[in-house]
Amino acid sequence: MEDQYQFHTGYHDHLHPEASINFQMNRWINYLGAEALEDMQSIALRLTDLPSYRREFLALAEKALAQGRDLHAAYYFRSAEFFMQENDPARLPARQKFMELILNKVQVPRDVQFKVPYRDNNTTGMLPAYRFPSERPKATLLVHGGFDSYIEEFFPILFHLQERGFTVVCFEGPGQGGALLDSKLLQTHEWHKPVSAVLDYFDLDRVVLIGISWGGCLALRAAALEPRIRQVVAYDVFLDWMDTTLSKLKPIAPLIRLLLKIRAAGPFNALLQTIMQHSPLFDWAMRQAMLLLGASTSFEVFEKSRLYTTRDISSQVRQDVLLMAGAEDHIVPLSHYYEQARLLVNARSLTTRLFTRDEQAQNHCQIGNLGLAVDFITGWIESTCQRSDG
Repeated sequence: MEDQYQFHTGYHDHLHPEASINFQMNRWINYLGAEALEDMQSIALRLTDLPSYRREFLALAEKALAQGRDLHAAYYFRSAEFFMQENDPARLPARQKFMELILNKVQVPRDVQFKVPYRDNNTTGMLPAYRFPSERPKATLLVHGGFDSYIEEFFPILFHLQERGFTVVCFEGPGQGGALLDSKLLQTHEWHKPVSAVLDYFDLDRVVLIGISWGGCLALRAAALEPRIRQVVAYDVFLDWMDTTLSKLKPIAPLIRLLLKIRAAGPFNALLQTIMQHSPLFDWAMRQAMLLLGASTSFEVFEKSRLYTTRDISSQVRQDVLLMAGAEDHIVPLSHYYEQARLLVNARSLTTRLFTRDEQAQNHCQIGNLGLAVDFITGWIESTCQRSDG
């Protein structure tokens, strides 16, 4: 698998003027290399709105498939599906093509694919999981994503971790991938519950928990309440969902907070509807949040998002912690990196790492230099394992 995954180095700032679109395009270049850069450049000027994004990436996926570039096609189907609304008839077929192509291309055998039973009060379902073993592993890593991610997206990272001598167990929890779309499991801020279910299922102890993107918040929340976690990696920092959202709405953030405080749901929903009408990307994000939280209004989303913070639980984290951030993250405010570090007052040890433009790793989750990020994570795990074992 190593020959299929050679991380491309370099963040391309000017593929598209919209930061979120530009970031998505860079994701696929990081995984796929120079051919993907040429592909992105070929469609960039035609990406004028989300319908054109959907259309162009579906066409690009079909083109790559016809050329025998199955891995490219897989990620382009995923890219097209990423911004589709829940009721888009093309969404499920695009997801199925992504799953079929990536599993076949990297030849993931059936015996490493699992469905973990999950129960939370009256809620039951299955958590999709994979276990990629390593002979005489240095440690067992437990990995999950964040906001509406598919764990298969991260195969390049996961296989690199495996190649470096770790057994990797990865899963989708409530609100993510197959757990949401197949089992209808809604997102939970009590992330220790799905983590514990996976640990029980695989009979694991003394694991390293790695939360990717918004998973940086979820992983710290789980670590605070699950003693079988020995080390935790926030890859990257994600301190507070609502604060992160409001950072994108700075001129009216005080008004939004006031309407929430006085529980003025009607005016709140009317205000958010106006914002959604003028910002297709914000509209998409809110509708995705409604889907994974089981919310029917913007007010419900913001009310539930209050629970997704580490402020209330960071002092209970007692493991070795690696806290990572990009100096120019287009999603998470840089101030959250410093605040999160200050809040981890009882961590056994705390290592912080801020990645910069000079390293081509300045953006969210170090898209631009994934190799550097993975190398830093593995080096930190090895050093902290040796220290705690000694």
